[in-house]
Amino acid sequence: MSYQFIEIEVENHVATMSLNRVKGLNALNLAFVTEMVAAVRELGAREDVRVIILKSNARIFCAGLDLKDVSSLGIIGGGAKAAFFFKEKLLNFFECCNVLESCNKPVIAAVHSLCVGGGLDIACACDIRLCTEDAVFCLKEAALNVVADMGVLQRLPHIVGQGYAREMAFTARNYSAREAERMGLVNAVYPDQETLLAEAKKLAAQIAENAPLALMGTKEVLNYSRTASIEEGMDLSISKNKILFSSKDLMEAFTAFAQNRKPDFKGE
Repeated sequence: MSYQFIEIEVENHVATMSLNRVKGLNALNLAFVTEMVAAVRELGAREDVRVIILKSNARIFCAGLDLKDVSSLGIIGGGAKAAFFFKEKLLNFFECCNVLESCNKPVIAAVHSLCVGGGLDIACACDIRLCTEDAVFCLKEAALNVVADMGVLQRLPHIVGQGYAREMAFTARNYSAREAERMGLVNAVYPDQETLLAEAKKLAAQIAENAPLALMGTKEVLNYSRTASIEEGMDLSISKNKILFSSKDLMEAFTAFAQNRKPDFKGE
């Protein structure tokens, strides 16, 4: 598919998905988030993609919601009828985060400069976050008299813990890259965008070397296990292995080990 606000490149099983609403600083309007949903679903269905890197082509990562666009949807001050259709009109704003989390491929967010409001929702829906030294994170909604509703209040506590998540939500202040690293929001901080992207690609390549079916199963189990009991999570792992134990890739892994070489996985 072709997109107005998204750029996609695929090389060696790694897809780089660039947010490309450059003039709007990747502020989230309806057209933009609708394209994000379609692009992530496309990459999730592609057999040549095993890992996704999500980055920005703008001078910041994401400016949050495009308030002018959201106002034009008629849901602010629109009375009971507008409130009744609130979720339906904004569905793809929620889905642009949900599809990242539910995507069957691991997603690495490469964040630079400002990552505000909805941008933080997007980053938290990814599996791994990396950032530049100049990155700034802000859960801004409380300062705008709204409650964050794109999933950050549900996902962030699983990443940084309840204490830090509540501090970020209640203060609505800016957090530096080093604060984010200390909290565990990001896995690593790099000096500039060039280094960030290079390291993101290096990490993605390490992931892409592994068996794609196992990666998909592992992500599903990790997501499920956040709200399931240990026994329930183990049961899902076992059900995945009932399938994987009959796969060609498992035989390839055993053969490669015996031959002292790297396995060549096919996703079969």
